[in-house]
Amino acid sequence: MKLFVGLGNPGPKYAFHRHNIGYLAVDRIASDHSFGPWKNKFQGQIAEGRLGDEKVCLLKPETFMNLSGQSVSAAIRFFKLEVAEVVVFHDELDLAPAKLRVKTGGGHAGHNGLRSLHQHIGPDYIRVRIGIGHPGHKDRVSGYVLHDFAKADQDWIEDTLRGISDGAAELAKGDAGRFMNAVALRTAPPRSSKTAAADKAKTTQAAPTATTPTPKDTRNPLQKLADKFR
Repeated sequence: MKLFVGLGNPGPKYAFHRHNIGYLAVDRIASDHSFGPWKNKFQGQIAEGRLGDEKVCLLKPETFMNLSGQSVSAAIRFFKLEVAEVVVFHDELDLAPAKLRVKTGGGHAGHNGLRSLHQHIGPDYIRVRIGIGHPGHKDRVSGYVLHDFAKADQDWIEDTLRGISDGAAELAKGDAGRFMNAVALRTAPPRSSKTAAADKAKTTQAAPTATTPTPKDTRNPLQKLADKFR
């Protein structure tokens, strides 16, 4: 069994904040893969189902981000899981929007949800780092993550969530490479040969037209004068 955790803050006020993309990811998996209804448990909400051959429990801690570890540790104890069987979806400032990386272990990089997880279960869980971009200065980070996504972000968010859902079964069985490929097919699909040819035609500049050089005038001054009066 695997525990998929989406980090975020509970309530409609926070629903579409950048900090809540972990919630959005597990919500999409639950919807696309016909998981059971969400139920209140472990200081959060859980939904159970299957991804391929693997039984999976989805968890959205409702302790608020800073105390996420309390909810996750309670679920681990109940299901008697190893920390390595926990996959955490969270926002990542150090990745550009629509970029995604899978990592096991490491530091929390100042992320309050991860910091809480480190305190309760240690660092050796699997993280799915979902890029949201950086506001440009550390003083703007709090306001940036605790703010709704912009309308211009909707396309890449949709593509990223679809890719996560597409590859969820591969992630559940431990194949991070195939999971990443599934996401990439949504966020950066390969172009067809026709599309590539059309793009090349648009960007290729026309070669300059060759001009016929003017022949050198070899006439002497007397011939030039005579020709002028012909």
